[in-house]
Amino acid sequence: MGFLSFGNAAEKDVLNFGIISTESSQNLRSNWQPMLDDMSEELGIEVKPFFASDYAGVIQGMRFGKVDIAWYGNKSAMEAVDRASGEVFAQVVYDDGSTGYKSYIITHKDNDTINSIEDMFAKASNLTFGNGDPNSTSGYLVPAYYVFGVNNLDANKIFKRTLNANHESNFMAVANKHIDVATFNSNNWDSLVAKQSPLIEKVKVIWESPEISSDPLVWRTDLSQELKGNIKNFFMTYGDSPKEQEILKNLTWSKFKESSNDQLIPTRELEKFKASNSQ
Repeated sequence: MGFLSFGNAAEKDVLNFGIISTESSQNLRSNWQPMLDDMSEELGIEVKPFFASDYAGVIQGMRFGKVDIAWYGNKSAMEAVDRASGEVFAQVVYDDGSTGYKSYIITHKDNDTINSIEDMFAKASNLTFGNGDPNSTSGYLVPAYYVFGVNNLDANKIFKRTLNANHESNFMAVANKHIDVATFNSNNWDSLVAKQSPLIEKVKVIWESPEISSDPLVWRTDLSQELKGNIKNFFMTYGDSPKEQEILKNLTWSKFKESSNDQLIPTRELEKFKASNSQ
């Protein structure tokens, strides 16, 4: 199904950069702003962060021309490509040099009776489950397939209560014993370890997924070829200096690599499975 394309992005004096809501906008802003400032200087265009309360808000922002470029997970990138004139052009490389991460299911460390997915299933009717944003790859789509789908179970039916929240909220809720189990991911876990968060000692991982492709960067297809070339050049060279490496380290990244919409093929296969099993 096609959608109208809003706005002519050939000439721009401001570039709006969408950032999905994996955690609070205050935390995201502090981590992202130094790189966006460098991008503004390099491109000679003001680059402004765009935040929304959920992933869908950034996708809709791109669809209606309020977001020109965005950091997404694979699931939200797929939605942006299909519904918001988006195109994948790069993906992040993590600070250990990998281009993959994992989805987690977590619970509180004091919970001695839940140490595996099987334990969680056995007690599900008495548990509160923190699911991810519906457009999150690691927080929603991957566990929907690998944890629930392959076991012919529905997360919305087997638990006493199921809530949807971003990664940070789910982690905090488990650490503070407000919910019993929740989705999370290795990238956010590594970030908490790097920040020496004391809360990491209160949480344990009871399941991890196969590797997921690292997060893509997506631009609107109607940006001018010249601007696209300048944007790609910025990201392909960013991280060459020690200062840039330090900025990327705060994002748990080391560099970026070129990518395309083909990166989304595994995510599309998972989405097809989910759709076919919900009918």
